[in-house]
Amino acid sequence: MQTWRVTQNTKDKQKGRIVGPLVDAPCALGRAGLVSAESKQEGDGKTPAGTYPFRRVFYRPDKMVSPICTLDTLPVSADLGWCDDVKSPHYNKLVRLPFSASHEKMWRDDALYDLVLVIGHNDSPPVQGKGSAVFVHVAKEGFAPTEGCVALTEPALLAFIRLIKSGDQLIIG
Repeated sequence: MQTWRVTQNTKDKQKGRIVGPLVDAPCALGRAGLVSAESKQEGDGKTPAGTYPFRRVFYRPDKMVSPICTLDTLPVSADLGWCDDVKSPHYNKLVRLPFSASHEKMWRDDALYDLVLVIGHNDSPPVQGKGSAVFVHVAKEGFAPTEGCVALTEPALLAFIRLIKSGDQLIIG
């Protein structure tokens, strides 16, 4: 089992680094910095600190081929979403669109979800209101802050995904 660690920049709480075997790359964090996983709240803009397993990878098939990795990969399609409605029984789960409860679209106009690594935050089982759709995804220009995710450049994320194996972990904080 291998581990990688995301640390917060001491001068800019919205930025950090991911470091581990063969990886040392800058990353963006939530607009409100880090928070303990226990204190995480839906919509707070904070990246939850904790230790997380890797679940699966989503990718945009119109923009790239299936990434090389040992995790399950799933091509994103326009009918996929991720439920962020704290009142829904589908909270923090992949859903098919159209979907009546609040959700994020996995097929986005920007490049942020062109490549997504799903981590095991609040998913076993999901606790209503403790945060949904916490991913490792493609960073915005200049590593602008996320809504609570960790974001890397696409090349760094592709390289990172190649290294991950089942049972590996990401430590945030």
